[in-house]
Amino acid sequence: MDRFTTERELSHPVSLCNANGQLNPDAIGFSRQPLHTCNLMGHALRKKRWNYWCVTSPDYLFSITLSDIDYLGMVFAYLLDIKTGVFIEQTVSTLFGTGVRMNDQVTGALSFDHQQMSVRMVDDGTSILLQVNSTSFGGKQLAADIRIHRPAGHESLSVVVPWSRDRFQYTSKQNCMPATGKVLLDGTEISFSEENAFACLDYGRGIWKYASKWNWACFSGTSGKHTIGMNLGAQWTDGTGSTENGLTIDGRLVKIGMDARFEFDRKDYMLPWRLTTPGCPAVDLTFTPFYERVASTDMFVLQSTVHQMIGRFNGTLTDETGKEYGVKDLVGWAEDHTARW
Repeated sequence: MDRFTTERELSHPVSLCNANGQLNPDAIGFSRQPLHTCNLMGHALRKKRWNYWCVTSPDYLFSITLSDIDYLGMVFAYLLDIKTGVFIEQTVSTLFGTGVRMNDQVTGALSFDHQQMSVRMVDDGTSILLQVNSTSFGGKQLAADIRIHRPAGHESLSVVVPWSRDRFQYTSKQNCMPATGKVLLDGTEISFSEENAFACLDYGRGIWKYASKWNWACFSGTSGKHTIGMNLGAQWTDGTGSTENGLTIDGRLVKIGMDARFEFDRKDYMLPWRLTTPGCPAVDLTFTPFYERVASTDMFVLQSTVHQMIGRFNGTLTDETGKEYGVKDLVGWAEDHTARW
């Protein structure tokens, strides 16, 4: 058991749901490797599935998401040139998730085929291939081919958040994974090198309440000779006994069972944010945004607004032994999200 948590740690494969589609009590807890089979069933229009990938380097951020929220499929990609601030995003929606092919475990193959965009995500357990092709990416032609490497023994944070037997979420947050490859934009090549590019996965499968809100922050990078990363969440896990909070230090998970604190100004999201873990010294960071991505959807039953701030983290991370790791200008994101979906 980690010094920073009293949450139950799982070590064997488990099904997320019982035969009646309710949360399996044996699935509640966290694990250092993905162990859950997300056998969602029933609960018409309440099932939520997504795979969000984000690759960052000192110069660029590229992200691709496949999602199926039962009554709608949403697939979106975006690219940010950090030096120039040029941002391009494309979203494709399909009724009832037509064309979106998902899976019920972290590994495996996912895809999306549409005349506007095609996506492949293939995870064999040791590496992940991301391929995206679009003929109308901000008026340009996009072709992305990125290989993400999951080092042997690399630990990540997988956790079940149990709001109730009928409302729950499984999330696997995986960061600090080296990425290589390229994005071609109208023939202009943008390269990612494993020397300074890292990928993060947000894998989510669950049965959600209609109204929800959350904060999320994540980054990967280096501190001296160490590879470090962080995942913090707030609001949506309140009162459940579970958190999605943890550090990744040289491929090892430091689980944080205490709630995280996000301090920011909703009147001006571009002002610096403070991120801390008041119950322990694990996180003491200032996040300074340099770009604000606002994504808003208003489709009758589906309403969602996210302020995803992209910026740099500075401060310290502290592991359970008391060792500190300096964080200096590491690129990542922090967001404030409200949804009725």
